[in-house]
Amino acid sequence: MSEAIHPDFVRVASRGDVAPGGALVVAIDGYDVALFNVEGEIHAYENVCPHQGGPIGEGWIEDGVVTCPWHAWRFDLRTGGMTLGDFARLRRFDVRIDGNDVFVANEPEAA
Repeated sequence: MSEAIHPDFVRVASRGDVAPGGALVVAIDGYDVALFNVEGEIHAYENVCPHQGGPIGEGWIEDGVVTCPWHAWRFDLRTGGMTLGDFARLRRFDVRIDGNDVFVANEPEAA
């Protein structure tokens, strides 16, 4: 699925593809991107934990926080920030919703 509506955004899923409290990993221009549904809002982050590269999209999700499956680092999915301090954060991708379609930027936001 890669249908562009804007040169910088790619259609990656339908809203229903990302269950409430769930995740979906998609490929966008060489990046693996994890989509998370937090209370109906879709958030997108590179599918890489900044600690040692664990697949964050395979982590445990509870109350808007994802726990990396490799070493249990935890990140707030609303902000991308680590819950135990401000020394690590997930790389965020901008998300746009158009009707039922989810579009994600083809590059992460600048740090």
